[in-house]
Amino acid sequence: MERPGTWHDRRVGSRILARCCSWEAIKRTLPFLCWLPQYSIQWMQLDIIAGLTVGLTVVPQGLAYAEVAGLPVEDDEFYLTFSSSRQYGLYSSYVGCFIYCLLGTSKDVTLGPTAIMSLLVAIYTSGDASLAVLLAFLSGCIQLALGLLKFGFLLDFISYPVIKAFTSAAAVTIGFSQVKNLLGLKDIPRQFILQVYETFHKLPTIRVGDAVLGFLCIAFLLALKFMKEHFPRVYRGMPRCYRLCYIIVWVTTTARNAIVVVAAGLVAYSFHVMGLHPFILTGKTAEGLPQFQLPPFSEKIDNRTVSFSEMVQDIGPGLFIIPLMGLLESVAIARAFASQNNYRIDTNQELLAIGLTNFLGSFLSAYPVTGSFGRTALNSQTGACTPAGGILTGFLVLFSLGYLTPLFYYIPKAALAAVIICAVAPMFDLSVCKTLWKVKKLDLLPFLVTFLLSFWEIQYGILLGILVSLVILCYSIARPKIKVIDPHGPTLMIMSGLSFPSVEYLRDTIHEKAFTDSLPPSVTLDFTHVNVLDYTVVMGLREIQHEFRSQGRTLLFSGLQPDIHQILLAADLKDFQHPLSVTTADLYIDGSVEPLLNNVPKASSELNH
Repeated sequence: MERPGTWHDRRVGSRILARCCSWEAIKRTLPFLCWLPQYSIQWMQLDIIAGLTVGLTVVPQGLAYAEVAGLPVEDDEFYLTFSSSRQYGLYSSYVGCFIYCLLGTSKDVTLGPTAIMSLLVAIYTSGDASLAVLLAFLSGCIQLALGLLKFGFLLDFISYPVIKAFTSAAAVTIGFSQVKNLLGLKDIPRQFILQVYETFHKLPTIRVGDAVLGFLCIAFLLALKFMKEHFPRVYRGMPRCYRLCYIIVWVTTTARNAIVVVAAGLVAYSFHVMGLHPFILTGKTAEGLPQFQLPPFSEKIDNRTVSFSEMVQDIGPGLFIIPLMGLLESVAIARAFASQNNYRIDTNQELLAIGLTNFLGSFLSAYPVTGSFGRTALNSQTGACTPAGGILTGFLVLFSLGYLTPLFYYIPKAALAAVIICAVAPMFDLSVCKTLWKVKKLDLLPFLVTFLLSFWEIQYGILLGILVSLVILCYSIARPKIKVIDPHGPTLMIMSGLSFPSVEYLRDTIHEKAFTDSLPPSVTLDFTHVNVLDYTVVMGLREIQHEFRSQGRTLLFSGLQPDIHQILLAADLKDFQHPLSVTTADLYIDGSVEPLLNNVPKASSELNH
């Protein structure tokens, strides 16, 4: 015989299971189910072009970012298959392409190695490949946990001015970082200020071939972009030859980034055949796909086994900074492009996507990745309609690892620099400052802090910008607007909720208005707009009421909402007097009515509700 309540428990459990396994819940977990039924041939064409273009960019960038991360060639058993440190970047470049297509909610974002994340990895792993892969695993676990626990709301504290400042500063930083490749300069430091100084200092040493090719690529890209924006549209009745011309122009202008990279590679190959080397090329890298294996939870150094706990201690604060910066960078990029292209993202899904990418990537010898600003801008500029273009990008990286690495040898770095500069340039937008000045001047502060400090270190710019935004938010909570109305006796209308930081300000305001030379017999606090009240505020009101009572005066509460009324009743304030409205309070001051006390009958309490 079943115990009582078993049948009911089963019904509740089945309802919960049905809710979790409903079609809507599945679509929220797998966002590709939302856009896949609407997928069209036109979307496919644009996604193929975008995937190919980003793929041609991510391969040479992945090779370069591995060197930025400082990952050396390893001789131990775990990394026996590695023949070049550049492979780390490629191993980190394709997992996110497939994962984000299934779990991502932005049509533009591409996950992979970035300059910022590579620099952070270099700082916290000191070039130890085992630590880098383990850091990817641990970062993925932390990010997955945040996503599963729905902690995405924490990233809602990234304000719009911070995002706009970050994108503008990142556009300048990333764009200028490509100037050295555009001009063929060498030995340029990574720090932005030093980078600017050394770039101008070494202008006399520019390589003419790289500079000419780079500026020609930029001019070609700008001309094709202008043509796409101003070319006449097709209309009914247009002759077939015009329609054919329109299709050719549309394909050419849309695929302009891929065309530039391929054309520049052919030019470089032609010079190479003639025995000339006017350009700095991407260079050679080893072939081969990574093995699927567990991340290194221990490693051998000088015949000594370093345990997992020791490896975590070696990573130190990077265990928290790397996953946090990965989330901040990726979500900031996703929100920026979602705002630019008029769609919305799901922050918790973004956490799951990047977390699963790092988690699974660690089994394929990848180091931590995040959203790439430059490649995301390139993806958006190329016209991607869905994340499906990432599939082509991922297969292109895998195919290049297996077979095409000799062909990428001939891609000039100047051409890639031109593509990246043209992709990030539209994201530089300081016109928002004018709007912020008109709307709320104080919001310029987090914008300027983020923008300026990002030129020093982008991660510090974002973190300090968020901190300034939170200080401004906390200040508004600690200093609520209090409107003074004085028809018969002082009435203070509180225009927002009351939380513990506002207690002293409320006390000071009441003292300033009520404890004057005239000493009015009563003061009314109008709680009409108050919908939040905590224990500290209630205790503060108790102390204020005690001061009034010690002087033989009265503190009235009016306009109480039901929840706030119950809180004050539960606090058991002595002589708690609460007229139904400010008008009633005025009548009480005149002596026309009696106040409602804390021991009022139930009917009176219900009336106040």
